[in-house]
Amino acid sequence: MKTEDLTGQALGMINLVEYQPGSIVSRTIIDKPAGTLTLFAFDKGQGLSEHTAPFDTMVYILDGVAEVIIAGKSQTVKQGEMIIMPASQPHALKAPQPFKMMLVMIKS
Repeated sequence: MKTEDLTGQALGMINLVEYQPGSIVSRTIIDKPAGTLTLFAFDKGQGLSEHTAPFDTMVYILDGVAEVIIAGKSQTVKQGEMIIMPASQPHALKAPQPFKMMLVMIKS
């Protein structure tokens, strides 16, 4: 996957991904063997079904509110907050309202 080179530029992260009705939009900002940084915009009612990842993953909410479910426990994560989803634990995300997030996965 090719990503646009954004290095050396001061950019508003929240503006790098836009909402689209009835959709989830993603944009990979960094994709390296050591890890990834991806931005997402979820429209209301959208989500990611339960899955696992082999590495810890940090989600930072840029805009709105997300419901994050980790190992069956639901938590509300708001703009300016973050949550770490542990490796190998089932997790899912839901959009009770539109939200944007940054997902950072550091591979080990």
